[in-house]
Amino acid sequence: MKLSRLFFIAALLAASNVFATDISGFWKHTEEPGWIEINLDAGKGTVVRNDKFPERVGREILKDLVAEGSDTPRWKGQVFAEKLGEYKDANIVLSKPDLMTIQVRVGFISRTFHWQRVEKLPDN
Repeated sequence: MKLSRLFFIAALLAASNVFATDISGFWKHTEEPGWIEINLDAGKGTVVRNDKFPERVGREILKDLVAEGSDTPRWKGQVFAEKLGEYKDANIVLSKPDLMTIQVRVGFISRTFHWQRVEKLPDN
């Protein structure tokens, strides 16, 4: 009985560790009504819903995503800067398994965005 409990706990810890190092899936902006889907295999993130700007649905907001290391939940890529109309270098970190932080620097200006992991898109 004790061995099966130990195996179960070890499996849960291993699964949560894998989940914590993968940014694939759906994410909701913490301050705006916008959702993206990240496909890490394709190295991109696409707007799948935006209640404030519906014309942005389908836009590739993240591209060229690559892991920075094999054992850390960090990525580099490009994020679309709406006000500039172009892609800018970005650093992406999972501060928690369900909280992604994207930091963009343009010259001396730095901007940070937070995205919350969601299981699925909300109903309309």
